[in-house]
Amino acid sequence: MTVRSVVERLGGWWPGRVDPDSETERALAYLDVAVDTETLLGAARVVTTLIVAVAVVGGVALGRFTTLRLGVAVAAAGTAVGLAVALVANRGPAFLATLARTRALGSAASLVGRAALRLRIDPTVERAAAFAASTGRGPLSRSLGAHIERAAGTPRSGIDAFAEEWHDRFPALERAVTRLDAAASAPAAERDRHLDRAVEASLDGVQEELAAFTGEIRGAVTGLYAFGILLPLALVGVLPAARATGVRLSLPAVVALYDVVLPLAVVAAGVWILVRRPVAFPPPRIGRDHPDTPDGHLRALGGGVAAAAVGGYTAARLVAPWTAPVAAVGFGAGVALVVDARPAKRVHERVRAVEADLDDACYLVGRRVAAGEAVETALAEAADRIAGTTGTLLADAASRQRRLGLTVGEAFDGEHGALAALPSRRAREAATLFSLAATEGRPAGEALVATAEHVEALGRIERDARRELTQVTDTLSNTAAVFGPVVGGATVALSARVARTGTTAGFGAPPLPTAELGIAVGAYVLWLAVALTALSTGLTHGLDRTLVGYRVGVATCLATVCYLAAFIGAGLFL
Repeated sequence: MTVRSVVERLGGWWPGRVDPDSETERALAYLDVAVDTETLLGAARVVTTLIVAVAVVGGVALGRFTTLRLGVAVAAAGTAVGLAVALVANRGPAFLATLARTRALGSAASLVGRAALRLRIDPTVERAAAFAASTGRGPLSRSLGAHIERAAGTPRSGIDAFAEEWHDRFPALERAVTRLDAAASAPAAERDRHLDRAVEASLDGVQEELAAFTGEIRGAVTGLYAFGILLPLALVGVLPAARATGVRLSLPAVVALYDVVLPLAVVAAGVWILVRRPVAFPPPRIGRDHPDTPDGHLRALGGGVAAAAVGGYTAARLVAPWTAPVAAVGFGAGVALVVDARPAKRVHERVRAVEADLDDACYLVGRRVAAGEAVETALAEAADRIAGTTGTLLADAASRQRRLGLTVGEAFDGEHGALAALPSRRAREAATLFSLAATEGRPAGEALVATAEHVEALGRIERDARRELTQVTDTLSNTAAVFGPVVGGATVALSARVARTGTTAGFGAPPLPTAELGIAVGAYVLWLAVALTALSTGLTHGLDRTLVGYRVGVATCLATVCYLAAFIGAGLFL
């Protein structure tokens, strides 16, 4: 039974009428979800009703056979989970669609550059738009292609309507398209100047959007750090002293605040910040069908179970028995995530290595083609001059082209091409330009040189943006993996010291049980490691499954080590 069939069946159980808002419908249409909006929301309401009903019945039963407080807590927690399901179903599609559009806009400057390259050879807007759409693989190219199809048989090219569609998300795209139109009708002597201005408009738009976003979120991230992380950690640190002065903060209250309310607040704030990111340059998505990423779920599960068993047993023997569940969850989940994401991350690293010198490759090949050399010869000579992985890729493609008698395009992006197992959008775009140069000859040489300059400028903008964002997000990452766990471990050690010495005897409230407090604070520490690392990675690179999974896994393992080490170290000096 598929997920779609389950959702459709659940949606059919909802007896009432569902009136979805237009934003959710547009989001699901953009995401190309196979389930209609009414069915999805109806299924969510059915699930919410079931969860709330089970929670209330279970809470009443627990209240009768145990304590009323426990029953109320279970009923309240279940109701909160049920309402969260309904909220995710209503707002989740819009959030996912926003992230998808953010990823798509990372290729806006490349799309304008491909259209400009075609216009340098053939000053026809319709052909330039079709070339830009057909040589791209992302949502932006598909959107342009759809507009071109709708404009077929009309006086319009479709690229103007495409720019209007994306105007609200990326105004610079409309300015760039206007200049492309001007270049097509300009005299030959002025065409290059207009095309350069078109590409510069798209590049400037990316730079301005990212600079504005960095300045905007600096205050939001600072506020999140101060009120969502720093202040709660400081309050954790004074818990033992507060109890000694008579403040009766119960353990259920600590659990509810630190393991439910604060994590949800941090996640909500992180979502609010993420949806405001205008442009992202995420690495390619690596699917399970990639030859270098075999289905490793069993391997990841086995590694996680082994790490949980060894970590929990070791922590119980060397630290304290109550640390076993914290260590088991931290090490088990962390190792499982790292093992699962590591093969795809290696593919990411190879993609970045190939893309590092693509601008030099375009420049060298373009110069030689403009001088009258064949593209095949130019590629072989560029491979000899460019060191590293990019040069190896060019040499591999040139070798395949000679040995197998392939075209330039097939040598790169064919069934047996050099890029067959390398999911690099930029490398494929460069291969398309090489293939165009092989068809058009010398006129495409100067266009390749100009494209190389644009690729270099885009890479510089991307690096600068990540550097600026890293300065904002480094504090979050360090807090998630080190600072938060150290404060939490020291706090539990202080509380344990108070409990052992009986400092509160005769006045104040008795100290919180060390085991229960340690588990509660440990859960909070692991929550921070997951939420803050995901937010930091999402702001810097975009929410990529592989990068987020790998970094969250590493951060979770490190946070567990720091938490246990801080508990041991603080206990030696207290």
